Amino acid sequence: MGFVSEFKEFISKGNVLDLAIGVIIGASFGKIVTSMTDDILMPLLSVFTRGIDFKNMFVTLDGKAYGTLDDAKKAGSAAIAYGNFINAVIYFLIIAFVIFWVVKLANRMKKAPVEVVSVPAPPTTEQQLLMDIRDSLRANRT
Repeated sequence: MGFVSEFKEFISKGNVLDLAIGVIIGASFGKIVTSMTDDILMPLLSVFTRGIDFKNMFVTLDGKAYGTLDDAKKAGSAAIAYGNFINAVIYFLIIAFVIFWVVKLANRMKKAPVEVVSVPAPPTTEQQLLMDIRDSLRANRT
C-alpha cells in the first residue's frame, strides 16, 4: 500500500474528519466569544464597576506606576496582568456555559434507546418431548 493511499484511508476515516470540523468550529466559536466578551459584556460590566477596565489591571514588579499595561510593557517593566487573567476566566465561564447548553440540547434531541424485550426461544422438539414424558410420569404417580 502506497503512502498516498494510506494517507487517503487515514483522512477518510470518520473520527479524523469529525475532529477537523470540531477544531474549525471551535476556533470560530472562540472568536465569537471573544467579541461577545470584549464588545458586549465588558462594557456592561464596566458600567456596574464604575468604568474599571480589567485589561489595565496590573501590578509592576519594578515599583513604578504606569498608565496602562502597554506603557509598562513598552518601558520593559515586568508586570503581573491579573486583569487579563480575570478576562480569561470570564471567557472560560462563557464558553463552559454555552457548551453546557449545547450538550444539554443535543442530549434532549437524541432518540431514547428502544428497549429490546427478549422473548425466550420456544423449546426444541427434543425439549418438548422430554417435558411431555416428565408430565406423563408425574400424572401416573398420582
